[in-house]
Amino acid sequence: MHASRLSRRTVLAGTAAAAALTAVPFLPGRAHAAGSADSAGHAYRWRNVVQGGTGFITGVLFHPAVRGLAYARTDIGGAYRWDDRTGRWVPLTDHLGWDDWNLLGVEAMAVDPAHPNRVYLALGTYAQSWAGNGAVLRSEDRGATWKRTDLTVKLGANEDGRGCGERLLVDPRDSDTLWLGTRHDGLLKSTDRGATWKAVSFPAAPSATGQGVTLLVAAGRTVYAGWGDSDGTTANLYRTADGTTWEAVPGQPAGTAAKVPIRAAYDRHTRELYVTYANAPGPNGQSDGSVHKLRTSSGKWTEVTPVKPGGTTSDGGTDSFGYGGVAVDARRPGTLVVSTNNRWAEIDTVFRSTNGGRTWTSLKDTAVFDVSETPFLKWGGDQPKFGWWIQALALDPYDSKHVVYGTGATLYGTRDLRHWAPQIRGLEEASIRQLVSPPTGEAHLLSGSGDIGVMYHERLTASPSRGMASNPVFGTSTGLSLAAAKPSYVVRAGWGDHGNGAWSNDGGRTWAPFEAQPSVAKSAPGPIATNADGSVLLWSFGTSNPGFRSADNGTTWSEVSSFPKGAAPVADPVDPKRFYAFDTTTGTLFASTDGGLTFTARAGGLNSGDTEFQLVAAPGRSGDLWLSLKTNGLYRSTDGGATFAKVASCWASHSLGFGKAAAGASYPALYMVGATETITAVYRSDDEAKTWVRVNDDRHQWGWIGAAITGDPRVYGRVYIATNGRGVQYGEPA
Repeated sequence: MHASRLSRRTVLAGTAAAAALTAVPFLPGRAHAAGSADSAGHAYRWRNVVQGGTGFITGVLFHPAVRGLAYARTDIGGAYRWDDRTGRWVPLTDHLGWDDWNLLGVEAMAVDPAHPNRVYLALGTYAQSWAGNGAVLRSEDRGATWKRTDLTVKLGANEDGRGCGERLLVDPRDSDTLWLGTRHDGLLKSTDRGATWKAVSFPAAPSATGQGVTLLVAAGRTVYAGWGDSDGTTANLYRTADGTTWEAVPGQPAGTAAKVPIRAAYDRHTRELYVTYANAPGPNGQSDGSVHKLRTSSGKWTEVTPVKPGGTTSDGGTDSFGYGGVAVDARRPGTLVVSTNNRWAEIDTVFRSTNGGRTWTSLKDTAVFDVSETPFLKWGGDQPKFGWWIQALALDPYDSKHVVYGTGATLYGTRDLRHWAPQIRGLEEASIRQLVSPPTGEAHLLSGSGDIGVMYHERLTASPSRGMASNPVFGTSTGLSLAAAKPSYVVRAGWGDHGNGAWSNDGGRTWAPFEAQPSVAKSAPGPIATNADGSVLLWSFGTSNPGFRSADNGTTWSEVSSFPKGAAPVADPVDPKRFYAFDTTTGTLFASTDGGLTFTARAGGLNSGDTEFQLVAAPGRSGDLWLSLKTNGLYRSTDGGATFAKVASCWASHSLGFGKAAAGASYPALYMVGATETITAVYRSDDEAKTWVRVNDDRHQWGWIGAAITGDPRVYGRVYIATNGRGVQYGEPA
């Protein structure tokens, strides 16, 4: 799960300024006031549809001097602050807009022990050539407001090594000085609390692997830095005692099991630094590892590995894994916890020691889990696993029995070292791919996402009681479609180990796999659509394969050679004989009038060579099509795709959806992620796209939100937005 959470790379030129308050035509060159309001002048209220985590928690940091204050970081979904009063995580980076999508990944975070209100974030999701540079945010009010410094280097919060230690640190000698470790550009230093940065001399040179500095930690007045580009024989742990000169730490462990320093924690009572190691940065790919401690007063190293990798598993295999998180007890000398990572056969665990690592207890062996608040964690089975990708591990400095650890899907916590439950309220990190809001039935929303398949949301304020859709379980959803004239019938497609397609006759509450599927489905499951009455299915399988059709609920499938390869099928919501598909390679709309048996070309020359588009059909109307072509604008056809006309009210459209019509209006409300001038935002139109109002605001932008948007056909004004790392956001007039 969560192995390839790749954010979209499309960036639209523009600003993060605000747009209009009232329903007036958006004309080129006309300025509009800032705000977030609907056409009646009422502000929108924004909340998460509750799923319950669903993403990789890469770091948790308790403040050492303030009870109940903690921060969490994620690989693609921003940072959070723990609100101890409400027992919830508060998102801190939702203000980052469309142009700043690459900053939703948090590489590292830091707090100032001497100034509890100060917090720092190092942002940057990808270090690839196509991604923007990183940035540092600094706050004097625990993340309520931020100041920003753009960097000249790239960071990689969603790349290998993203679960390593904090690469950002406030210097223990001077609160105005900060250190930032990078993957490709060595070590940076700031002497003005993060306002400006410059490179400093460091003994190790970056390599093409791109790990660079894996951790920064203070041990008294000395700063230690882990180095991830060692070959296993050269030094990988360095230190500075004066803030100027760095040296390799003498006597440090070597070899494959200590190749990459993952995390480190300092016990100030015993003056010992504990370091976890693996043979790869993780979270994937680790097969060996160890735990060592350094007595900083004498320079003596001692190996304290709880269980060495390489043993035999219960089924006769090899017990391969690395070590991940480490945290020390601020109240009890010699008490600490460490976690295994990438231990799939015997399942990862957290080990605890009360004697400096001489003996260990596996907390997994006595763990009792309660996941009733987030049932999807059962993964279609009866019991949750202890977890995987455990690199974020933290111990409350004010409560020795309060331990938390992150996984690829949630954050578990305990208050007694035995009973565990998700400590995840408010933290939502799913990457959403599809949204369907049924016109009838119990659920107001079905969502398809990366990593956790499809969810049936009978309530928006609680994680679905049925968990994720099972029979079969999908890791990533690739298609979700509802029969417009028979909304109890729903189909879905995705990446799964026991089938790649399924159908439901109760609106998505329960599912059954298709009796058969095309042979290409396992290797390339793509979008799927059902026609208006649910009698025909069309399934697409990428640009190298033809589309396939079934008229018997997936019992048999036949190739449709005239279907444009790689296109997403769209069903007419009224006429069960009609399907549509847009061929991006030629910019041509194809249509079928015989239930998907054959497709013929209609309007052409719309756009070519760009795979980022959305074709949607207006509910309750036959042949009424809307085509979002990104910066090429929005187009509409009222004749089934024979002709298209460009919509003049906006110059960019990334996704479009429909909701309940406004009072007195005969046409459904339109919701769009797009731009009426230079601002990419969320808009609503109550008059068939003649005029638009912006319904989000500068505090609620969520980075890249171009995957899907839909209104609620039963609740006017309610809109659901798919984000790439902040789950499903929904807004309603306040």
